[in-house]
Amino acid sequence: MDGTILNSIAAAERVWSIWATRHGIDVAAFLPTIHGKRAIETIGQLNLPDIDLVAEAEALAQAEIDDVEGVVSIAGAAAFLAALPADRWAIVTSAPRRLALRRLQAAGLPVPPLMITGEDVSRGKPAPDCFLLAAERLGQAVGDCLVFEDAPAGIQAAEAAGARVVVVTATHMHRLETSHPMIAGYGDVTPLLDGRGRLVIAGNTLSTDGRNRV
Repeated sequence: MDGTILNSIAAAERVWSIWATRHGIDVAAFLPTIHGKRAIETIGQLNLPDIDLVAEAEALAQAEIDDVEGVVSIAGAAAFLAALPADRWAIVTSAPRRLALRRLQAAGLPVPPLMITGEDVSRGKPAPDCFLLAAERLGQAVGDCLVFEDAPAGIQAAEAAGARVVVVTATHMHRLETSHPMIAGYGDVTPLLDGRGRLVIAGNTLSTDGRNRV
Protein backbone atom coordinates (compact mmCIF):
# COMPACT_ATOMS: atom_id res chain seq x y z
CA MET A 1 0.00 0.00 0.00
CA ASP A 2 2.48 2.67 1.17
CA GLY A 3 4.80 3.48 -1.71
CA THR A 4 2.91 1.07 -3.95
CA ILE A 5 -0.54 2.61 -4.50
CA LEU A 6 -0.17 5.70 -2.31
CA ASN A 7 2.61 7.99 -1.17
CA SER A 8 2.74 8.50 2.60
CA ILE A 9 6.48 9.08 2.94
CA ALA A 10 6.29 12.69 4.12
CA ALA A 11 3.72 11.94 6.82
CA ALA A 12 5.43 8.74 7.99
CA GLU A 13 8.84 10.33 8.18
CA ARG A 14 7.49 13.31 10.14
CA VAL A 15 6.06 11.00 12.79
CA TRP A 16 9.05 8.67 12.94
CA SER A 17 11.50 11.59 13.05
CA ILE A 18 9.82 12.94 16.18
CA TRP A 19 9.87 9.48 17.75
CA ALA A 20 13.53 8.88 16.85
CA THR A 21 14.61 12.26 18.19
CA ARG A 22 12.85 11.56 21.49
CA HIS A 23 14.83 8.34 21.84
CA GLY A 24 18.18 9.84 20.87
CA ILE A 25 18.38 7.99 17.54
CA ASP A 26 20.22 9.34 14.50
CA VAL A 27 17.22 10.36 12.37
CA ALA A 28 19.00 10.48 9.01
CA ALA A 29 20.43 6.99 9.41
CA PHE A 30 17.23 5.58 10.89
CA LEU A 31 14.53 6.78 8.46
CA PRO A 32 15.55 4.57 5.52
CA THR A 33 14.97 1.51 7.74
CA ILE A 34 11.29 2.17 8.55
CA HIS A 35 9.66 1.49 5.19
CA GLY A 36 7.79 -1.71 4.38
CA LYS A 37 8.03 -3.26 7.84
CA ARG A 38 5.80 -3.42 10.90
CA ALA A 39 6.56 -0.80 13.52
CA ILE A 40 6.98 -3.38 16.26
CA GLU A 41 9.77 -5.10 14.32
CA THR A 42 11.42 -1.84 13.28
CA ILE A 43 11.55 -0.74 16.92
CA GLY A 44 12.60 -4.17 18.13
CA GLN A 45 15.66 -4.20 15.89
CA LEU A 46 16.99 -1.15 17.75
CA ASN A 47 17.34 -3.09 21.02
CA LEU A 48 16.42 -0.02 23.06
CA PRO A 49 16.50 -0.64 26.82
CA ASP A 50 13.39 -0.47 28.98
CA ILE A 51 10.92 -0.04 26.13
CA ASP A 52 7.42 -1.48 25.71
CA LEU A 53 7.38 -2.53 22.07
CA VAL A 54 3.62 -2.93 21.83
CA ALA A 55 2.87 0.40 23.49
CA GLU A 56 5.40 2.24 21.33
CA ALA A 57 4.05 0.68 18.13
CA GLU A 58 0.48 1.57 19.08
CA ALA A 59 1.45 5.15 19.90
CA LEU A 60 3.24 5.48 16.56
CA ALA A 61 0.22 4.10 14.72
CA GLN A 62 -2.04 6.66 16.38
CA ALA A 63 0.38 9.47 15.53
CA GLU A 64 0.37 8.35 11.90
CA ILE A 65 -3.43 8.19 11.88
CA ASP A 66 -3.50 11.76 13.18
CA ASP A 67 -1.08 12.99 10.49
CA VAL A 68 -2.12 12.23 6.91
CA GLU A 69 -1.13 15.58 5.45
CA GLY A 70 0.37 15.01 2.02
CA VAL A 71 -0.85 11.43 1.65
CA VAL A 72 -1.79 11.07 -2.03
CA SER A 73 -2.43 8.27 -4.49
CA ILE A 74 0.27 7.23 -6.94
CA ALA A 75 -0.42 8.24 -10.53
CA GLY A 76 -2.98 5.98 -12.18
CA ALA A 77 -3.53 3.80 -9.11
CA ALA A 78 -7.20 4.67 -8.62
CA ALA A 79 -8.15 3.80 -12.21
CA PHE A 80 -6.01 0.66 -12.14
CA LEU A 81 -7.64 -0.63 -8.95
CA ALA A 82 -11.12 0.22 -10.24
CA ALA A 83 -10.47 -1.96 -13.30
CA LEU A 84 -9.56 -5.03 -11.22
CA PRO A 85 -12.25 -7.66 -10.49
CA ALA A 86 -13.07 -7.18 -6.81
CA ASP A 87 -12.33 -10.81 -5.90
CA ARG A 88 -8.96 -10.95 -7.60
CA TRP A 89 -6.86 -8.46 -5.65
CA ALA A 90 -5.89 -7.63 -2.11
CA ILE A 91 -3.92 -5.05 -0.19
CA VAL A 92 -1.10 -6.63 1.82
CA THR A 93 0.40 -4.04 4.15
CA SER A 94 2.61 -3.89 7.22
CA ALA A 95 0.42 -1.08 8.58
CA PRO A 96 -2.22 -1.74 11.25
CA ARG A 97 -5.73 -1.92 9.77
CA ARG A 98 -6.95 1.38 11.20
CA LEU A 99 -3.92 3.21 9.79
CA ALA A 100 -4.33 1.52 6.41
CA LEU A 101 -7.99 2.56 6.25
CA ARG A 102 -7.12 6.14 7.21
CA ARG A 103 -4.46 6.45 4.53
CA LEU A 104 -6.66 4.91 1.84
CA GLN A 105 -9.36 7.41 2.74
CA ALA A 106 -6.88 10.31 2.63
CA ALA A 107 -5.62 9.20 -0.78
CA GLY A 108 -9.13 8.64 -2.17
CA LEU A 109 -8.50 4.96 -2.90
CA PRO A 110 -10.93 2.04 -2.53
CA VAL A 111 -10.86 -0.54 0.24
CA PRO A 112 -10.79 -4.03 -1.29
CA PRO A 113 -12.88 -6.91 0.07
CA LEU A 114 -9.63 -8.52 1.23
CA MET A 115 -6.94 -6.65 3.14
CA ILE A 116 -4.11 -8.35 5.01
CA THR A 117 -2.51 -6.06 7.60
CA GLY A 118 0.38 -6.28 10.01
CA GLU A 119 -2.03 -7.51 12.68
CA ASP A 120 -3.00 -10.60 10.68
CA VAL A 121 0.39 -12.33 10.83
CA SER A 122 2.85 -13.22 13.56
CA ARG A 123 5.85 -12.41 11.36
CA GLY A 124 5.96 -9.28 9.24
CA LYS A 125 7.85 -8.60 6.01
CA PRO A 126 10.42 -9.72 4.91
CA ALA A 127 8.85 -13.00 6.10
CA PRO A 128 6.48 -14.35 3.41
CA ASP A 129 3.54 -14.97 5.75
CA CYS A 130 1.44 -12.00 4.64
CA PHE A 131 1.55 -12.86 0.93
CA LEU A 132 0.96 -16.54 1.57
CA LEU A 133 -2.12 -15.65 3.63
CA ALA A 134 -3.42 -13.28 0.95
CA ALA A 135 -3.05 -15.91 -1.77
CA GLU A 136 -4.83 -18.48 0.38
CA ARG A 137 -7.76 -16.16 1.09
CA LEU A 138 -7.97 -15.16 -2.57
CA GLY A 139 -8.17 -18.85 -3.44
CA GLN A 140 -5.10 -18.63 -5.69
CA ALA A 141 -1.78 -20.42 -5.82
CA VAL A 142 0.85 -17.93 -4.69
CA GLY A 143 2.91 -18.71 -7.78
CA ASP A 144 0.03 -17.38 -9.89
CA CYS A 145 -0.03 -14.08 -7.97
CA LEU A 146 1.64 -10.83 -8.99
CA VAL A 147 2.85 -8.61 -6.16
CA PHE A 148 3.35 -4.88 -6.61
CA GLU A 149 6.00 -3.74 -4.12
CA ASP A 150 8.34 -0.83 -3.56
CA ALA A 151 10.40 -1.57 -0.45
CA PRO A 152 13.20 -4.16 -0.07
CA ALA A 153 11.42 -5.87 2.84
CA GLY A 154 8.26 -6.32 0.78
CA ILE A 155 10.15 -7.50 -2.29
CA GLN A 156 11.99 -10.07 -0.18
CA ALA A 157 8.70 -11.25 1.33
CA ALA A 158 7.12 -11.72 -2.09
CA GLU A 159 10.18 -13.58 -3.38
CA ALA A 160 10.18 -15.84 -0.32
CA ALA A 161 6.49 -16.58 -0.86
CA GLY A 162 7.12 -17.58 -4.48
CA ALA A 163 5.07 -14.81 -6.09
CA ARG A 164 6.06 -12.79 -9.13
CA VAL A 165 6.95 -9.15 -8.49
CA VAL A 166 6.66 -5.76 -10.14
CA VAL A 167 8.56 -2.96 -8.42
CA VAL A 168 6.82 0.41 -8.17
CA THR A 169 9.42 3.18 -8.26
CA ALA A 170 7.12 6.22 -7.90
CA THR A 171 8.50 7.19 -4.48
CA HIS A 172 12.11 6.11 -4.99
CA MET A 173 14.75 8.79 -4.63
CA HIS A 174 17.54 6.45 -5.78
CA ARG A 175 17.70 3.60 -8.26
CA LEU A 176 16.85 0.23 -6.73
CA GLU A 177 18.92 -2.70 -7.94
CA THR A 178 16.42 -5.44 -8.75
CA SER A 179 15.91 -8.32 -11.15
CA HIS A 180 12.17 -7.54 -11.37
CA PRO A 181 10.37 -5.35 -13.93
CA MET A 182 9.59 -1.84 -12.73
CA ILE A 183 6.86 0.77 -13.20
CA ALA A 184 6.86 4.43 -12.16
CA GLY A 185 3.05 4.55 -12.03
CA TYR A 186 0.00 2.79 -13.39
CA GLY A 187 -0.70 4.91 -16.48
CA ASP A 188 0.84 2.39 -18.88
CA VAL A 189 -0.48 -0.87 -17.39
CA THR A 190 -3.97 -2.31 -17.73
CA PRO A 191 -5.61 -5.34 -16.07
CA LEU A 192 -7.37 -7.66 -18.51
CA LEU A 193 -9.13 -11.03 -18.37
CA ASP A 194 -7.84 -13.42 -21.01
CA GLY A 195 -9.86 -16.07 -22.82
CA ARG A 196 -9.37 -18.54 -19.96
CA GLY A 197 -10.57 -16.07 -17.33
CA ARG A 198 -7.05 -15.43 -16.04
CA LEU A 199 -6.27 -11.91 -14.89
CA VAL A 200 -3.26 -10.55 -16.78
CA ILE A 201 -1.51 -7.21 -16.70
CA ALA A 202 -0.79 -5.69 -20.10
CA GLY A 203 1.31 -2.66 -20.93
CA ASN A 204 4.77 -1.19 -20.64
CA THR A 205 7.10 -1.77 -17.73
CA LEU A 206 10.78 -1.03 -17.42
CA SER A 207 13.32 -3.80 -17.40
CA THR A 208 16.16 -3.73 -14.92
CA ASP A 209 18.37 -2.03 -17.51
CA GLY A 210 15.86 0.84 -17.84
CA ARG A 211 14.45 -0.21 -21.20
CA ASN A 212 10.73 -0.48 -21.91
CA ARG A 213 9.30 -3.96 -21.95
CA VAL A 214 5.77 -5.39 -22.28
